[in-house]
Amino acid sequence: MNTVQEEIKKLRRLLNYHSKKYYVEDSPEISDVEYDKLFYRLVKLEEEYPEYRDANSPTVRVGGKASDKFEKITHNVPLKSLTDVFSYEELERWLTKLEDEFGELSYSVECKIDGLSAALHYENGALIYGATRGDGTVGENVTSNIRTIRSIPLEIPYKGMLEVRGEIFMPREAFESLNSEREKNEEPLFANPRNAAAGSLRQLDPKVTASRKLDIFVFNLQAADREFERHSETFSFMRDMGFHVIPFEKVCRGYSEITEAIDEIGKKRAGLPFDIDGVVIKVESLAMRRVIGEGTGTPKWAVAYKFPPEQKETVLRDIAIQVGRTGVLTPIAELVPVRIAGSVVSRATLHNIDFIREKDVRIGDTVVVQKAGDIIPEIVEAKKEKRPIDVSVFEMPTVCPSCGERVFRDEESAVRCTNASCPAQLMQNLVHFASKDAMDIAGLGPAILKLLKDNGVIKTVSDIYRIVPDELIDLERMGKKSAENLVNAIAASKNRGLARLLYALGIRQIGVVAAESLAAHYADIEDFFAVTVEELTKIEDFGLVTAENVVRYFNQPSTRVLVDELKALGVKTTSEIKATVDSRFSGMTFVLTGTLPTMTRSEAEALIKKYGGKTSSSVSKKTSVVLVGEEAGSKLTKARELGVRVIDEQEFLAMLQ
Repeated sequence: MNTVQEEIKKLRRLLNYHSKKYYVEDSPEISDVEYDKLFYRLVKLEEEYPEYRDANSPTVRVGGKASDKFEKITHNVPLKSLTDVFSYEELERWLTKLEDEFGELSYSVECKIDGLSAALHYENGALIYGATRGDGTVGENVTSNIRTIRSIPLEIPYKGMLEVRGEIFMPREAFESLNSEREKNEEPLFANPRNAAAGSLRQLDPKVTASRKLDIFVFNLQAADREFERHSETFSFMRDMGFHVIPFEKVCRGYSEITEAIDEIGKKRAGLPFDIDGVVIKVESLAMRRVIGEGTGTPKWAVAYKFPPEQKETVLRDIAIQVGRTGVLTPIAELVPVRIAGSVVSRATLHNIDFIREKDVRIGDTVVVQKAGDIIPEIVEAKKEKRPIDVSVFEMPTVCPSCGERVFRDEESAVRCTNASCPAQLMQNLVHFASKDAMDIAGLGPAILKLLKDNGVIKTVSDIYRIVPDELIDLERMGKKSAENLVNAIAASKNRGLARLLYALGIRQIGVVAAESLAAHYADIEDFFAVTVEELTKIEDFGLVTAENVVRYFNQPSTRVLVDELKALGVKTTSEIKATVDSRFSGMTFVLTGTLPTMTRSEAEALIKKYGGKTSSSVSKKTSVVLVGEEAGSKLTKARELGVRVIDEQEFLAMLQ
């Protein structure tokens, strides 16, 4: 037995060594096949001799048992956010103010990884736990998921207490592979690698996290049993311990050296295999940091210089017209594909004809493209000096490209098709009706809806509820089990209630919030066939135009037919919101920030409104409560500065008890 135990220890040492060489130092010494042989030998021994299993064995990299929740962990050292500066002028003002008070200083300049922060805690050379940043003071225990990240050492040579902070991210290649797979499976795509990393780290099933190929860069030593004088010393120490440290870190003095280092990082940005969104400048001396001190939510000895939105030039190949569910014709720029802010962009909205004329954008132009908020592609300008001679001014079509009917321009500067039977509108209406915030029909995405429509299974929204399994079995990508699952999901959606149904119908200007407000004031969909504009405008935040849209929609004969069909097919058309007399949040305004552990922001907002509260997108003195989740940012800082009450999801749920 001692021989077995020794072999297990030896295998663990070997696998940890080779993992470090491969994932941290990028200099593997053995082939993947040889590594796998060692790995599966260890798996076999641990299965045969479970008494020798260890929580930090390399075998945990593949993921363990799924959990039903994440426990809270209070950080030993707060994981504070940084003050952002957006120009060299702002950076210079910060440096001048600091050095006027404390004299000339040295600074560590580091690239800022676009991911999510986590703390890793070690004792006696072993990883004890890993926790998300949370609100900076309290995070979530995601140790099982942290252990699946292969660049995180499960054991280190240092035997004292050690806590480090790192940024967990998803490499670009892994992100593109993940989104490609999700597209094949008709699952929602992640907007960018940061969102993908956040969603992956907080999976309840560690096996899912293990499959996502996350990585980490460690950038700060939070606490240790030994003393250090300078930040650069901690970097060397953490590197020696086997941590994957920030790849660019340079000690600088003065404004000129710092801006040169920032420029150097900026030039490398596009070629990196991971996303960065800025540069962090920290005082190098750890003793001086203590002297300079901390602000309310941010340290005074560090700032984050944020890069302006990444812009790239590409060619506008064509302008296509997309017909939306309300009949609006939207011009879409078809671009020569270009990588911007972590993903490949090939299309961008041109909004309307006024936008095209204002920017003077023409087919064939070289255009500058960026992502608004690093998410939504937009055209900034056309490079007129690079314009070909033969380009012409774009004009909106006079007829709908989908149905051929004439279009008109309305008072909102939108060109609109009013043909109720327009195929493009019908398809968009089907997609909207089945979407998550509407009737939330699992498995009924755009591709399946197109398949059903093209094969004559559905023509209208009500046809969705007439589908039977036998109609689906022979269709492409549809087997017996898939057909049964889809029909069951459709049946389950019948009970979503009036608010979701009103939103699903696609009434102009009726979003999720407005639909919930209507359902809170009227008990049955039948009420809307008799409601007046004057009555609707009495509802708080309900304007004249929105009220007119509702009345106009329910005055259409086609609406009467559709509602009768849905009711006959068993779709619930009554409201549960109106029956709620509990108004515990009456007079309160909530602001939500960060990612909540078990619910989406829209779900939390619905609960707030259900109990009489309001939500806002910005924090002010009038804010009652700020509900914070993972990676809460400037809204949390402002709440603390204003003395606004801050709660997490657990406290919010307690308020609902």
